[in-house]
Amino acid sequence: MLWHLRQLMAAKGMFQTTDLVEPLRERGIEISRQMIHRTVTKPPQRINTDLLAALCDILDCTPSDLLELHVEEHRQASVVNDHGAGIGDIRPIRARVRRPDGIGE
Repeated sequence: MLWHLRQLMAAKGMFQTTDLVEPLRERGIEISRQMIHRTVTKPPQRINTDLLAALCDILDCTPSDLLELHVEEHRQASVVNDHGAGIGDIRPIRARVRRPDGIGE
């Protein structure tokens, strides 16, 4: 996911994370300056819909302007010689427990 909040803020002349404090408060969103900083500087793992709506209202944008899904293709490594647990060609060998001579007789 790509998070474009900082770019949209800059387009509106908002260059500091604290520029969002008052506009959010006006819309009933009370969050700490630290949380606003995190929201601006890092893509959120999850976001409150009230906060998302307030950001869209403040920046005159839509959620799709803020969030851009970015899908990366992951190739799955081909499985070679998959005959069970082991590393490459190395396979576990069952251990044998032997008692030393003279013990347990």
